[in-house]
Order: sequence, then C-alpha cells, then structure tokens
Amino acid sequence: MSGHSKWSTIKRKKGANDAQRAKIFTKIARELIVAVKAGGPDPANNSSLKDVIAKARANNMPNDNINRTIKKAAGEAGGADYEAIVYEGYGPNGVAVIVETLTDNRNRTAADVRAAFSKYGGNLGTTGCVSFMFDNKGIIIIEDEDGAIDEDEVTMDALEAGAVDVNIEDGIIEIETEPLEVGAVREALEGKYTISSAQASQIPQTTTVLEDEKAIANMRKLLDVLEDHDDVQEVYHSWEEPDEE
Repeated sequence: MSGHSKWSTIKRKKGANDAQRAKIFTKIARELIVAVKAGGPDPANNSSLKDVIAKARANNMPNDNINRTIKKAAGEAGGADYEAIVYEGYGPNGVAVIVETLTDNRNRTAADVRAAFSKYGGNLGTTGCVSFMFDNKGIIIIEDEDGAIDEDEVTMDALEAGAVDVNIEDGIIEIETEPLEVGAVREALEGKYTISSAQASQIPQTTTVLEDEKAIANMRKLLDVLEDHDDVQEVYHSWEEPDEE
C-alpha cells in the first residue's frame, strides 16, 4: 500500500535510541527556524510553523525545546540561512529516490548525497528524473493497534474534515488529504484522535521489489546514510520494503 513505505520510516523514528532522537530533534529544529524566518513566530498566523510544531510534538520533542528554538529564530538577525533543495536519483536496480534537504552549504550537501548514491549502487539524477513517479499527498497516520477505534466513525470524521480517502490496515489508519489541507484536517481530528504523523509526503505511484540480497542490503544502507545526514529532512522512495520478522 502507498503508506507502508512512509510508515516504515515513522516506525524507525519512533524506535530510535537517544542519539537518533537527538538527531531528529535537530532536523525538526531546523524546520522550525525556516518556518519562523519565513512567516514569523506566531503559529496562529503562520500555518507552516503550526504544522512543524505538530510534527515536533508527534516526535515527542519537548515543549521547552520547541519554544526555545522559536524564540531564538525570532530573535536572530543573522544566523544560518537554510535553503531547501530536493535531489532525485536512483537506488539499486533503478529504485526511485527523492531526498528533501535543508542546507546552509549546498556544495557540501550535493557532494554528500551524490557520494551516498554512488557508494550503494545508485546514482544521483537530474531534477525531475523521478518526481513524476510520485504523487504529492497529505498523509495523516493514526495508530490503532488494539482496534479500539471505530473504523466507520473515524472514516466519517476524516471525510467530514476534508480528507480525500481513508485506508485502514494492520492497526494503521492512513488518511489522505490534499497537500495543502493536511494541517486543517489534522486540527479537526487531533482533539478526538492521537495523531502519529501528519505531513505532505511524496507517495510512489508504483513500487519496486528487490530480489537480490546485495541490492536489498545496499538499498537499506543508502536509506540509512541519507536519513542520518544532518541536512536531510525526508527521504521518499519506490522500494517495497520487505516486512521485518
């Protein structure tokens, strides 16, 4: 299903150790800084900042960290200027990969991303080489591992809030929205449901299955290296990851 690739990333983040959690907080702090500098420190008047704050809380980032980062960004006349750059390329066996970054040094980031692709059996491509294989959608995730949520009720609530579609499978409720509506739908649902993730995502139109063990190992290493990089915010791909036993 379309959401499984994204959800596997969420699961990895939720199970992160302290060092990985600190890295996630650093990445989110960078998003907070960019949002504040673009639209100001008041989330009531800055929808982008409101969405990043929701993402921070979904990742259990302490409120003190969130507020301190916002105040620092609002008070900085200079400071680092982060630039959003999207890289596209191919992993092993032609798996499509999109890498979203926020960087203060585009030469460094480009070199590091290119090196990661090359090292693990892929290659960095040109802008637009794989993005046409993905659909930009808002994806909201609600966990329901114990089956306590009424499927008909959450579906109706989501659709009334403006969602496009709802998929429920294996204890995961995946709500699809238009990319710009994800914040509004999240706000309508979060008082009643616990939101695990809510953001615009690149969803592959089709997925690629890797049979070769070396290709699978290289794809995992490529994703790990990219996701671990300080400048990388999100990695999307068309690989149909095998279920972990």
